[in-house]
Parts: sequence; C-alpha cells; structure tokens
Amino acid sequence: MKSIFENTATAFALKSDAELERAYFLFKMISNEPLVRIGTAMTNFAIKAKLPVEGLIRATVFDHFCGGINEKDCLPVVDKLFTKGVNSVLDYSVEGKNTEDPLDEALHMILKVLDFVKEKEAIPFAVFKPTGYGRFALFQKKTEGKPFTDKEQEEWNRVVARFEKTCKKAYDLDVSLLIDGEESWMQGAADELAEEMMRKYNKEKVVVFNTLQLYRWDRLDYLKNLQKRAEQDGFKIGMKVVRGAYMEKENDRALEKGYPSPICSSKAETDLNYDTVVAYMLENLETMSIYMGTHNEESCYKMMDLMNLKNLKPNHTSIWFGQLYGMSDHISFNLAASGFNVSKYLPFGPVRDVMPYLIRRAEENTSVAGQTSRELNLLKIERKRRKI
Repeated sequence: MKSIFENTATAFALKSDAELERAYFLFKMISNEPLVRIGTAMTNFAIKAKLPVEGLIRATVFDHFCGGINEKDCLPVVDKLFTKGVNSVLDYSVEGKNTEDPLDEALHMILKVLDFVKEKEAIPFAVFKPTGYGRFALFQKKTEGKPFTDKEQEEWNRVVARFEKTCKKAYDLDVSLLIDGEESWMQGAADELAEEMMRKYNKEKVVVFNTLQLYRWDRLDYLKNLQKRAEQDGFKIGMKVVRGAYMEKENDRALEKGYPSPICSSKAETDLNYDTVVAYMLENLETMSIYMGTHNEESCYKMMDLMNLKNLKPNHTSIWFGQLYGMSDHISFNLAASGFNVSKYLPFGPVRDVMPYLIRRAEENTSVAGQTSRELNLLKIERKRRKI
C-alpha cells in the first residue's frame, strides 16, 4: 500500500491558521513531561478550588480535544468533519461516578445520543463506558466472583437494566453501539454483560460492539472462545479493537498484588497481538464486524493491505477505522479521502466534568513514544507549507 499519511494538506484541511497554531502549541506543551505534570497539578487545583479557569481551558485544550459541552454543541464540529468524509462518535466523557443520580444521567445522555445517531448520517455509532452505568467496585466484585449483599444485588440489577435499556434502544433504532473497555480487574463482568447483549441483539447483524484491549496477551483466546459460543448460540460478534489505555496501572497493580501481569511484555508483542487479532477477525467477516481504534500508522497500512488482498472495498460495511478527535488527523482524513470508513471519537460534557479525560489524554500522549513527536513534525510541515 502506498504511503498516504504524509499528506498534511489533506490532514489539516479543516484547520484555520489559528487552529493549526493552537495545535502546534498544545503538542509542544504535551511533549514536555515535567510541564504536563505541573500543568496537571495546577489544573486539578484550580478546578477543585473553583477558580474561574473554564474559559481558558475551553479556548485551548478543551476545544482541541472535545466537541462541545453538550450533544447539540457538538453538531457544528460533526458537520464540519463530515464535509471531508470523517464521521463522528459522540462520547459522553464524564468519568465514572459512585452515586446513582450521575449513573442515571449518563443513561439518559446515551439514550439521547442514540436518537442523534438515528437522525444523523454523520454519526454512525453511539458509545458508553461500563463504569458510566455502575460503580467500578461493583464490577470488580462481580469479576472476582464474590457474592453480593442484597443491596449490592439490587444495585447490580440496575446496572444490567441500564445496559439492557441502551442495547434494546440501539436494536430498535437499528443503529450501532460501542461499549468501551476498562481495567482488567473489572472487565470480566463487563465482558459478560456485553456478550449477553450480543446474544440478544446481534442475531441478524452486529448492533452491539464490545472492546478488545490488545495489550492484554489473553484476548485472542478470549475472542476464539467467544466465537465458539457465538456459533453455538447463533449471534454475531462486534469488536472495537484497541491497544489499551491503562498499561502503567495494570502493571503496577499486578506487581503490588503479586500476580502475573495481564499486559504483553513489550510494545512489539502488543503490536503483534493487535495485528494478529485484526487479521483473524478479517478472516471471519461473515460473523464479525471490526471497529479498528488505532493511532498506529503501521497497523492501518497492514489492514489496508489485507483488505486489498481480499478484494474488499475500502467502505466495506463491517470494517471501520477510528481515532480520537484532536489527534492523528493525518490518519483519519487521509483514510477518508481514500474511501475508507472513518470516525473520530468526539468527547463532550461540561468542562469541569471532562477534565479527568483531558488530563489522561495529555498524560498518555506524553508516555507514548513517538506519538507527540509525530504530531509535532506533521504540524511543522503544514506550517511550512502554508508559510506560517
């Protein structure tokens, strides 16, 4: 496959000179690890102290990485992206809560987003996070197989009901639904719920997608076992495949608790695991659909080559590429220009509530070798091309 990701004119076509400069400034800041640590601490302090910093945050990091403060606020961004063939996935990025009211608010918000998905061609998926629907500790206890108290069982029943209500509505509207992945020590319970929803609602076509985090070395075996159950029970599998976002936390916990780390021992092993799973799913497209969430250019090229070898059209309905808004525009927009199905995860929510998400984005960019320098280099090339 020819190299397409160097085309910065296509990658940044939607960015004004001012927006390009803001992106360059932000990635310069993110490339400095001590600065990220200091900035994170100061931002957390300002938010907790209720200092009037929302305007500054909104004008800089928020508007670069987020679509808006609510779903309607995102629509101008959604429409703008769609002019270049890039779809959007509205991601309510308020982190998991421990009380019932915010959990019910998250449910209400996702149900509203599902209506948006039905009405708007530019939004092909809805998405939710399991811990948006239930306490982390509850998922953990269920994963560990520990018995619930009567009160916890009632609470878990409400979690199941939220999953059920969301997946049924997606099925009734005939729209696709992504369920995000989280830490391994709660993921087992989330996997069971997602599988049950697939069993119910993926009979004729894929409606519900779970997430495979492929920095975990056990996920190919999990997928193959799921495939056996799917064949036996007559349902199709939808998977968003990502590398994973909790590596340090996973390794630290494994070390602290004295169990083998669930994470691959090197990046090379993770990359191999990712590409192996993607290729396996491509061999089983009659019963699987894949949403390939990645910022890795090599994995995208490999997928494009495999599709070409199999004479699959770029816009095959069972294959999607996805990246986060504000990152890897050189991948998203050049893929879309070549006819592939592409979407951007478009986070939204009140500025203060979305800050934990934004801080994690900054920290991840700092820790991923090469990611920030690649972004910076491409922005430099485009600035030079525009003679800024």
